[in-house]
Amino acid sequence: MDKKKQTPRYTAEFRERAVRLFRDQRPDYSSDNAAYCVIAPKLGCSPDTLRAWHVQAARDAGERSGPSSEEKARIKELERENRELRQANEILKKASAYFAQAELDRPFRK
Repeated sequence: MDKKKQTPRYTAEFRERAVRLFRDQRPDYSSDNAAYCVIAPKLGCSPDTLRAWHVQAARDAGERSGPSSEEKARIKELERENRELRQANEILKKASAYFAQAELDRPFRK
């Protein structure tokens, strides 16, 4: 039986503080990776998680290319809406085919 690993949810405030801490302490380390590997365990998250938060914060601030958090949320919303519209369209196609067949099966009246 596969159990999906439960990942903790961190508040936006916690993530902002973690990124601030990383930026403050980054000059003390030889590389970003070294800083992530030392700072993240102190915060109770993985180095990759801290790196992702830092990269996203840089995107949101316009310091790095890529979609901002706002753009990501908008894309996610549009994808959800698109999925719902496709489902509704499929339901309408099936209903249309059902009623068309029922119309063909009906006896002809003069």
